[in-house]
Amino acid sequence: MSSYANLPAPSPEQGLNRYLQEIRRFPMLEPEQEYMLAKRWVDHQDTDAAHQLVTSHLRLAAKIAMGYRGYGLPQAEVISEANVGLMQAVKRFDPEKGFRLATYAMWWIRASIQEYILRSWSLVKLGTTSAQKKLFFNLRKAKNRIGALEDGDLRPENVAKIAHDLNVTEEEVISMNRRLSGGDSSLNATVGTEEGAASWQDWLEDENANQAEDYAERDELDLRRELLAEAMDALNDRERDVLTQRRLSDDPVTLEDLSQRYDVSRERIRQIEVRAFEKLQARMRTLAREKGIVVPVT
Repeated sequence: MSSYANLPAPSPEQGLNRYLQEIRRFPMLEPEQEYMLAKRWVDHQDTDAAHQLVTSHLRLAAKIAMGYRGYGLPQAEVISEANVGLMQAVKRFDPEKGFRLATYAMWWIRASIQEYILRSWSLVKLGTTSAQKKLFFNLRKAKNRIGALEDGDLRPENVAKIAHDLNVTEEEVISMNRRLSGGDSSLNATVGTEEGAASWQDWLEDENANQAEDYAERDELDLRRELLAEAMDALNDRERDVLTQRRLSDDPVTLEDLSQRYDVSRERIRQIEVRAFEKLQARMRTLAREKGIVVPVT
């Protein structure tokens, strides 16, 4: 697991389509197969089992990497970073937790890609705030949602809307937009050699792209949502609110804020959160067994 020399590697010479075709030859795993392979790796450090877990998820890594084509970076390198994140996920995966590797691996893959992008871009350093990183990775999507596709500065009402949606200041929105759409980082700037030159716009994500198969998103996400909604009924009002605010929110509320809201100690809020999470997990597992389905329940 220290390297992936035996894995197919994307490269400019090979071509993206050829790489995607090559990784399709690795079969996707049934839940039972995945569990047994993961147990072999955890219990016996079986590298063959780990290799099968990685190769069966290369399509997932490629699919996620496709969503990061708007940053002017070689797609082969982005996919390679995705594969590094996938390997880290396999290395740390615990099959006894009750969820699928794909769900766990998504977080490692995205984190690996984003760290690579941040390292590669001089305008965003690793020392920036989490809000600025969120703005960096979501500004283009936010502009698309409100139809703000024009070059140059955003209109004041669009700046205000994006700042509110992404929980940053208007000044940060204006500054980041200028960096991403003007000067050295213009979307119209040419990248690559003369023979393979293209503008950054050519790297933007194709919303209809289907080069990589839908691997982890088949019916699993819908099933998880249904289970979660049904399992939440097992919690009382306070448990449901604390768990939602602490673990199901994009911007988690602090223990201090919740302790003031309920007039109890921070330690008591932490205990309620842990207990609620345990009850939710247990209820989701029970529901999954009753329905005869296998889905992540965390």
